[in-house]
Amino acid sequence: MKIKRFLKWSSLAILLILFAWFEFAYWTSTNDCDQKTGAPTHPMKAIRYCEYGPPDEVLKLEQVEKPVPNDNQILVRVRAVSLRFYDGGMLQGGVGRLIFGLRKPKNTTPGSDFSGTVEAVGRNVTEFKPGDEVFGVRAGALAEYICVTASRAVVSKPGNVTFEQAASIPTALTALQGLRDTGHVKAGQKVLINGASGGVGTFAVQIAKAFGAEVTGVCSTRNLDLVRSIGADHVIDYTKADYTKSDQRYDVIYDLVNNRSFAERRRVLKPGGICVLAGVGGSGMHKETLFNMAGALTASLRSKFAKEKFVMFGVDINKKDLGILRDLTESGKIVPALTKTYPLTETAAAYTYLETGHASGKIAITIE
Repeated sequence: MKIKRFLKWSSLAILLILFAWFEFAYWTSTNDCDQKTGAPTHPMKAIRYCEYGPPDEVLKLEQVEKPVPNDNQILVRVRAVSLRFYDGGMLQGGVGRLIFGLRKPKNTTPGSDFSGTVEAVGRNVTEFKPGDEVFGVRAGALAEYICVTASRAVVSKPGNVTFEQAASIPTALTALQGLRDTGHVKAGQKVLINGASGGVGTFAVQIAKAFGAEVTGVCSTRNLDLVRSIGADHVIDYTKADYTKSDQRYDVIYDLVNNRSFAERRRVLKPGGICVLAGVGGSGMHKETLFNMAGALTASLRSKFAKEKFVMFGVDINKKDLGILRDLTESGKIVPALTKTYPLTETAAAYTYLETGHASGKIAITIE
């Protein structure tokens, strides 16, 4: 009895402590929008959002202070920023509040995948010089200028693509690492990409082909030509056929949708095959998103007791892999499938389109 009473009161105490911590963290969550500052001395344009909400309500084009690079940074004149699948979720908050700020967003300038021109370098920087064209990943990229640590996620831009295309290349990290490090794709294997027409999917098709695989892409009717044009050997229109009911077997399924059961996908995997759980179906939060997330987690757990593996993975944003993607782009083995661009003044419209969850290829915002 004493043990039960102890456990009961201990559990209650832990819950009260967690509740108090959450309340404290929530009400102390703030951002630089709350700071009273005068007009910027060296102004630049930037997109900002001080509260969570719909893009057309919270995104504002404002004048802010131009940043100054430290000794290890480069100052980049941003020319383009591409949107990632999670960017819309950052604006709306939701479960993302646990990462981006409970009550208000911590980082008030969205965007991360950028391209641009080096304007100035810190005194310790030797790899870059003013005038160099670069691309990479840096939080708060939707601004005229950003400071980026030279030793981190920034590399020289491929000369054979536009700034808008270059800004979309970092998205391919998800495809590269998922196929290479998790799926272990090899030449001659049969690979199926479920969600082949999306931002990550279009890169996944091309990277799997670059590895020498025979690639099947699954997409909707309107995107069949797009997926064929980027090199897929076979395409399946999911509105007319279910890939899990075919007689074909695959070494690797790279699944960006997770809209099929564990048993259905396992059926079309070869013995010992791998299903890479890379997404949950488009951008933003939709009625099926949580169901797909639960399905991915369940499949990963169930596969521990099967020959066929269902594997989740995290993306490592690093300079080495950005360099690999640059080389693949320069050689023509991957071509960013940029399908829509917006000017900086129409950033809210770009986010609204992204959140439909049906955007094909990549979306970029141009900063003049």
